[in-house]
Amino acid sequence: MKNQHLHELENESIYILREVAGQFKKPVLLFSGGKDSIVLAHLIHKAFFPAKIPFPFLHVDTGHNFPETIEFRDQFVEKLGAQLIVRYVQDSIDQNKAQEETGKYASRNSLQTVTLLDAIEEFSFDACLGGARRDEEKSRAKERIFSIRDAFGQWDYKKQRPEPFQFLNGKIGLGENVRVFPISNWTEEDIWNYIEQEDLDLPSIYFAHERDLVLRDGSYLAQSPFLNTVESDVFEKQTVRFRTVGDMTCTAALPSEASTIRDVIDENKNSGRSERGARIDDKRSEAALEERKKGGYF
Repeated sequence: MKNQHLHELENESIYILREVAGQFKKPVLLFSGGKDSIVLAHLIHKAFFPAKIPFPFLHVDTGHNFPETIEFRDQFVEKLGAQLIVRYVQDSIDQNKAQEETGKYASRNSLQTVTLLDAIEEFSFDACLGGARRDEEKSRAKERIFSIRDAFGQWDYKKQRPEPFQFLNGKIGLGENVRVFPISNWTEEDIWNYIEQEDLDLPSIYFAHERDLVLRDGSYLAQSPFLNTVESDVFEKQTVRFRTVGDMTCTAALPSEASTIRDVIDENKNSGRSERGARIDDKRSEAALEERKKGGYF
C-alpha cells in the first residue's frame, strides 16, 4: 500500500512535469546522477509512460565527479531509454571561458555555471528541470516552481511570479529561461522514503563503504588526484557514505555503517547535520549558494 503523503507529492510533481511539456518548446532535465535527479527522472518516466521521455537529460560534468556516479549515470540513462547530453567544464576552461581555481579549497563546482549557460544557448533550451528542494538551503526556499532567469541566465528572487493554487505561468520573453523544480515541496526524508517505496537504484557511494579519505577542517573528503592537499591534511581510511553527490573536491563524507535505504533513513533522522552541510563550497560565505544562483548556477 502506497504512502498517502508520498502519493500526493508524486501527483503534484507529475502535474508540474506535464505542465512543462505543455508550456515549453525545448525542456531539458539537469541530471547529476544523484538521488534527487534519479527520483525526478523516475517521476518523468511515470508522467509520460508508455510514451518515451519527451526531453533529453543534460549533465554538466566537472571532470571531478565520483567515478561511481558517472558509471551509474550511464547505466541508468541507457536503461531508461533517455537521451543524454554531456557538456564538460574542462572545455570551458580550455576555451578560456572559465578559470581553474587554485589553493586549498579549489573546486570546479561554481565553474559549472559557464558550461550550463553555454549548453542552454547551444540547444536553445527554454526550461531546465532540476531536483532542488526548498528544504536544502535557505536560498532554495526563495525559489518558485517556475523560476524565471533573464537573458543572461541571472536569477532575481524579487522578480519571481506568485504561484497561487499551483497556477504555473511559463510565459517568457526573448532570451529568458525557466528553471523548473518539480520536487520543491519534497524533503530529504520524502526522497529517501520514495526511493525505498519505488525500489530505486542509487550510486553505491550513498551507502557505507571503506574509502581513503583526507581529514580537513573537521570534514572527510575523498582522496583523489583533483584535491589540492596541504600540510595540515590528515590521511585516513574510514567506513563512510556520502549524503549528497557533487564535485569530489568539495563533497564531504559521513562516517557511517548504513548499508541499506532503511539504515540511511534512520541515520539521517538522528543526524544533527543538514544535508547541505556536507557541501564544503557552500561554507565559503553565508550566502555562497545564493550568490552562485544569481549568476546562473542551478
